[in-house]
Amino acid sequence: MRNKFRAGMVLFALYGAVCGRAAPAPVVKELKLPNGMTVLALEDHAFPSVAIHTVFRVGSRNEHTGLTGLSHLFEHMMFNGSAHYPGQTFDREIEKSGGSSNAWTTPDTTEYFEEFSSTALENVLLMEADRMSALNINHANLEQERGIVKEERRMSYDNSVEGGMAELLWNGAYVAHPYHWLPIGFMKDIDAITLTDAQAYFREHYSPNNAVMAVVGDFKTEELFGMIRRLYSPIPRRPTIRTVVRDEPLQRGERRLTFQRAAELPALMIGYHIGPLTDKDDPALDLLSAILSRGESSRLSHAMVYQQQIATGLNASNESRMDPGLFTFYAQVQQGHTTEECLKSLDIIPDDIQQKGVTERELQKAKNALRVDYINSWNTNAGRAEQISEYHVFRGSWKEMLNYVPEHDRVTIADIQRAAKKYLISTNRTLVILAPEGTK
Repeated sequence: MRNKFRAGMVLFALYGAVCGRAAPAPVVKELKLPNGMTVLALEDHAFPSVAIHTVFRVGSRNEHTGLTGLSHLFEHMMFNGSAHYPGQTFDREIEKSGGSSNAWTTPDTTEYFEEFSSTALENVLLMEADRMSALNINHANLEQERGIVKEERRMSYDNSVEGGMAELLWNGAYVAHPYHWLPIGFMKDIDAITLTDAQAYFREHYSPNNAVMAVVGDFKTEELFGMIRRLYSPIPRRPTIRTVVRDEPLQRGERRLTFQRAAELPALMIGYHIGPLTDKDDPALDLLSAILSRGESSRLSHAMVYQQQIATGLNASNESRMDPGLFTFYAQVQQGHTTEECLKSLDIIPDDIQQKGVTERELQKAKNALRVDYINSWNTNAGRAEQISEYHVFRGSWKEMLNYVPEHDRVTIADIQRAAKKYLISTNRTLVILAPEGTK
C-alpha cells in the first residue's frame, strides 16, 4: 500500500504543478558531471522498474548535403555492441531483465530509451556507458545497418504514397536549411556513407557534453548518482558541435508541386512556415491544430467529411521544431471530387477563423484535449523520463514542462485569430498535389 500511495503522490504533484493546483512540484534532482553530461533523476518506488531516456543533441539538421541519413543510420549502429558487450548483448541483457529498448531519430535529436527491472539498473548503466565510450564501428556493422535503413526508406517513402508526399513537401518548403531533407536521408547519400564518416560522426556528436539522460523509477538517487559518476566521468568531453545556421530565406510566394504516383484517389498536402517551438505563438498553433482536425466535430471533419462529403481523411498538425517548422494540412479526396475542391474548402475554413475567430466552446474543448494528452504522458516511468529529458534539451530546463498547461490555458480567441492571420496565408505555403498516374 505504501508504494501505491507514493505513486499517487507523484502523479498528483505533477498534475498540480502544471494545472496551478496547490501541490508541490515533482522532485527531479540534477547532476552535472565535469565532462558536461547532464543526468536528471525522479525517484519513485511505486513499482520495481526503472526507465532511462537519453537524448543526444544530434539529428538530421546537423547533417549536410551528400551526407544525409547518417544520424538515423547511426541510431541503428548503436545496438551492435561495444568493447565489453559485443554483438547483441545489449538487447539480450535488457530482455533478460524483463525490459525493452528502442530508439528514434528526429530532425533535431536522436533518442534512446530502456525500461527494465530495477535490479538491473547498474548493469544497464554499465552497457550504456560502454557504448558511449567504445562503440563497435566496423565495416560489418555499417553494411548490415545500411541495408536495413535502405529497406526502411523503400517501405516508408519510396513505396508509400503519403510518405512520398511528406518528403516532397519538406523538400519543396525548404531550400537552404537542413529541414529540406527528412531523417531517413536520400538513398544515394545512404549508399555513399563511409566507415570514416560514421567514425567521425560518433566522435563529434556522441559525447557526454552532448547528452541529457533522465532516469525515473525505483532507485535511491544518491546511489544512482554514485554509479553515474563512477561509470561516466572517465568519458572525455569532446569539442562543441558546430552551430546550425538558420539560413532559410523568407518565402515570398506559393509553391506548387505535382506528385504523380500509382494511386486510386487524389490527395493534397500543404505546409505553412511557422516559428520554432519556443516561439510565443506555438501554444496557439497547438490549439488551432486541435480545433481544425481533432475529432469528428472538428472544423475540417464537420465541413469536408460530413457536410460537403469531398474528403475521407483530414489532418492539421503543428510541426514545430528547434528551428522554424511547418503547420501542415493533409486531405484525402473523396471519390468523384478533386484536389481543387478540397483546396478551396481548406482555404475557406482558415479564412473564416481569420475573420471571425473560434468559439469559446471550441477553444475549451481543444485545451481539455491537450491537457488530457499531457497528463497521460506521465502514467508510466518511460513517459515521464521522455518528457523530462526532452524538455531539458528543447527548452533549456526540465522545469519548463510545468508551464505546458498554464501556457495553453492562457491562449485566447484573439491569439488563435492572430496566429491564423500571421501564418496561414497563400504566399507562405507549399502545396503537394497527388495526381494518380493516368490523370491530368
